[in-house]
Amino acid sequence: MAIKANAVFEGGGIRGIGHAGAAGVFEEEGYRFESVAGSSAGAIIASLIAVGYTCAELKTIMENTDYLKFRQESFLDHLGVFGKLIEILFDYGIYSADYFENWLHALLQRKGKTTFGDIWRSPQLGDDGCRLHVTASDLTDKKLLVFPEDLRAFCDDPNSFSIAKAVRMSMSIPLFYEPVKLKDKHGKVHYIVDGGLLSNYPMWILDDGKSNPERPVFGFKFVDDPGGKEHKDAGKMNVFSYLTSIVSTAVDSLDQRYISTSRGDYQRTVAIPATIETEGGKKLLSATDFDVTREESAALYQNGREAAQRFLAGWDFQRWKAVYRNPAAAMARVRGQRREPLDFTQRGIS
Repeated sequence: MAIKANAVFEGGGIRGIGHAGAAGVFEEEGYRFESVAGSSAGAIIASLIAVGYTCAELKTIMENTDYLKFRQESFLDHLGVFGKLIEILFDYGIYSADYFENWLHALLQRKGKTTFGDIWRSPQLGDDGCRLHVTASDLTDKKLLVFPEDLRAFCDDPNSFSIAKAVRMSMSIPLFYEPVKLKDKHGKVHYIVDGGLLSNYPMWILDDGKSNPERPVFGFKFVDDPGGKEHKDAGKMNVFSYLTSIVSTAVDSLDQRYISTSRGDYQRTVAIPATIETEGGKKLLSATDFDVTREESAALYQNGREAAQRFLAGWDFQRWKAVYRNPAAAMARVRGQRREPLDFTQRGIS
C-alpha cells in the first residue's frame, strides 16, 4: 500500500535535476505525493509529478533535455553586457521563456493534463485529484501569488488556466527572463516573475505549522555549501552579475531565516547538495548554469538520490509529530530555543 505524503520543492533553476533524483527514492520506498507545491524549478518538478510522471520517466526527461535552449538568445546577446542591459531596459529581462513554456506544455500534453482542472479533478486520486500549487511574484501589486487559488483575480475559471503558463511565471528569474504580463479582470496589467523572489521554499502552503497533519509534508531544498565552511565567490562583477546577485541574496536569506525558526521544517527537509563531483573535480552549480554537461546532470541527480536515502534512513513521522506538534513539547522547545543559522552538516552531509 502506498504511503500518502505531500511535498514542497524549492526553487533553484538548473538544480531542479536534483529534485528528480530525490523524489525517485521516495517513490521507490512506497511514497505517493498527493499534494505538491513548488517555486521556480520546484514548480517544474511539482507539475510533472502532479500530472502523473513517474520518477523513472523524469530521469529520462532530465537526461535528454537541452537546457541551453531554455536561454533563448536574440541578436542583442551577441553584444555582451551592453546588449543584455538594452534587453533589460526594454523587455525587463534578457531571455524569453517561450521555448520553456512550449517544452513543458508538450510534456504535460503527453499525459493529457494541461490545465489545473485536468489534475485537480482527475479520478486518479479521488474526487479532488492531485493538488498542485505554484508560487509567483506580482511586481505590480508587490505581493506573492499562489496558483491556482489566486488566478480568480485574472480569469473567471482557474481550472482552464494553463499549467505551463503558471509554471513559466514561477520560474521567470528576474532580469534573467522577461516577466509575464497578465491582465486582471479589470484590465490592469501585472508583471509576474519568479515565485522564489518572495518565497523560494513555500512549506507553509501545505502545512500551517500548527495543526497535527495526517500525512507528512516533506521539503526538498538545495544547499550550496555541504561542508559548512566555504561560500561561492561571486568573482569579478559587472552590472548584470551585480543585479542578479542582489536578487539571489534576497531569496536565499529570506528562506534560510524561515526554515531556521519554523516548527519542524528543518527536520523534514531533504538537503540536496548543489556541489557536484565529476572527473573534472568539484563544482558548485548555480541556478542559471544552463550549459550543464550530461555528466554534471547525472552527478546532481545522484546527489538528490543520496540525500533522500540519508534522510529516510532516519525519518520517523510519529516521532516528528510528538516533538513538533505536541503542545507541551512545543512550549519546552520555545523556552530553550536559540536562533541559529541553518547548518546542514548535522544531517550527515560532508
